Amino acid sequence: MNNQRILSHFHESAEIKIQSATVLAPHIAQAIELMFSALSNGNKILVCGNGGSAADAQHFAAELVGRFERERFPLPALALTTDTSILTAVANDYSYRDIFSKQVQAFGQAGDILLALSTSGNSANVMAAIEAALEREMRVVALTGKGGGAIGKMLTDADVHICVPADRTARIQEVHLVTIHCICDGIDVALFGGDVNE
Repeated sequence: MNNQRILSHFHESAEIKIQSATVLAPHIAQAIELMFSALSNGNKILVCGNGGSAADAQHFAAELVGRFERERFPLPALALTTDTSILTAVANDYSYRDIFSKQVQAFGQAGDILLALSTSGNSANVMAAIEAALEREMRVVALTGKGGGAIGKMLTDADVHICVPADRTARIQEVHLVTIHCICDGIDVALFGGDVNE
């Protein structure tokens, strides 16, 4: 019984990834182009999300500042989920809704990118960060699921919405991780061309 349940997780995950690939590939390509253009112009990427999405935000920033699969110079990415003094001060003095938007206001500039992760598409603090980013003439790449929620309605034509066609949070997060790796790979290929193994 336990083995069957485990197998069902693997099978469902694989099926969702295959279903998502064709739907999301054009949007992921747009995100890569948007991010590469920003980085090439000396801009940076700010990243935010809650819970598992916070871990994904940190993962993405680490891949850019460190490396993905090849040696290269560090790329400017900042996870807005990591400074506990900022997070707790803003949550305490203002509200939890403001923990990311205050940082976008502090660090974001026109031409920067906000990578916003929310499996539901309805995270209030991620929505506030998007509002702050759009006010600062930043572009937004949003990773969502469950139909995109309110976030899907906030984005402009200049932004990119990568909405996983699934409703189960774990499956959405798994596709978000593959998407993050696709973006990291795409940025590296745009910088250097070819394949890492060439």
